[in-house]
Amino acid sequence: MRAAVHLHRPSSAATVLAITLVALLAAGLTIACGPAVAQASFRGDAAHTGVQTSAAPRTLPRIKWTFPTGDRITSSPSYANGVVYVGSDDGQLYAIDAATGRQRWMHRTGGPVASSPAVGGGRVYVVSYDGRLHALDATTGEVQWKFATQGERRFEAKGLHGMQPRTQTFADPFDVYLSSPVLAEGLVIFGSGDGQVYAVDVATGAQRWAFKTGDVVHAAPAYADGRIFVGSWDGRFYALDAKTGRELWHAQGGVDTLMANQQGFQSSPAVANGIVYTGSRDANLYAFDARSGQEKWRFPTGASWVITSPAVQAGRVYFATSDTSLVHAVDAASGQPVWQQQAPAYLFASPSLAGDVLLQGALNGSLQARDLASGELLWDFQTEGSQANLGWALTSQRKLNATMLFPTSWHDAMAIGTARQFDLGSFLSTPLVVDGVIYVGGTDGRLYALAK
Repeated sequence: MRAAVHLHRPSSAATVLAITLVALLAAGLTIACGPAVAQASFRGDAAHTGVQTSAAPRTLPRIKWTFPTGDRITSSPSYANGVVYVGSDDGQLYAIDAATGRQRWMHRTGGPVASSPAVGGGRVYVVSYDGRLHALDATTGEVQWKFATQGERRFEAKGLHGMQPRTQTFADPFDVYLSSPVLAEGLVIFGSGDGQVYAVDVATGAQRWAFKTGDVVHAAPAYADGRIFVGSWDGRFYALDAKTGRELWHAQGGVDTLMANQQGFQSSPAVANGIVYTGSRDANLYAFDARSGQEKWRFPTGASWVITSPAVQAGRVYFATSDTSLVHAVDAASGQPVWQQQAPAYLFASPSLAGDVLLQGALNGSLQARDLASGELLWDFQTEGSQANLGWALTSQRKLNATMLFPTSWHDAMAIGTARQFDLGSFLSTPLVVDGVIYVGGTDGRLYALAK
């Protein structure tokens, strides 16, 4: 079934020209300030291509330093002006000296910070489970303003993933991320568990527009050419005018009326060369024309979710799957496979492209480096929690011990099993590479800095 597309086009050529000029100007400003704010948001740039500014080592790095937080790290780190910013499920946003691993400051929110921060204009912005977007001074951590949504929640459904009893509503234990904000057109744009995409003024926090979807929005919006691209748990993928929030088109993904397992856009999109790429829990990676919404191709994964956000570079798209634990490289124009490689465990964290190396974290606590051209494994780093393997959550082959983790589908068994596997020091965080140093958070609560 091809994705259904509903189009709403600009009313005049003048409007198109105006949007294009603004987008070009914004792109120019971004390029001009790039060196000072390198990798200052989720996936590195507003288009979320996943390309890092520095090459990663091709041999196993050592631990340069670790920074402990009070709970698991789901947030992906961002970097600006010698500081690494990362959230923790302990409710804090941390600013950490990139060279030494020492804390510069921390800011306590009212809930877990499972969003990745965005830095710009001397401020850092992050979303918390307290239902607020926090704007802080990037140097001091002083609160500049807060914006309150209608409240956060996880995606939920009756009999979700086959959990029993069938008539019980369950919150999804695999809905682990909050939407990460993107900075564009003088706005901070992000999704919310209340089902809306918000745009607020970067300086004041005043709401400029809100767009209502049919369910939770925890994907991170991407921005390109005056447009915002984002998916929702309602099974639709949207293109919005960045200035007004007006819907330009949407595409309908798969719908699972039986147990809500094969539906929803949890993956965050990437935009390159006029095409937007995004994964879905309906077991497809999609490529849409960014201007028209026309589906260019889809890559089926055989019933395995695509939670990871794709990375795009030099005519290839790189992404990974959950249950089948495969890392894929496909042709960006056609969707034809280039290579695939088997990873050791479920893959939720997104791949990062750093020079000729692809970095991919896994739920068994492994961070793997692969040759970008072939996908061949270069090295494998394991968190301390993964090496300890408390509770025997891993088999002797370091694969997840699914039989022990998920012995039954009744009541809270899936949530308990998910929590046990995260106790391994799993990687949900996407790696950041700056000046040859890899920064990545583990569910053991540590931010790791890895270097030669």
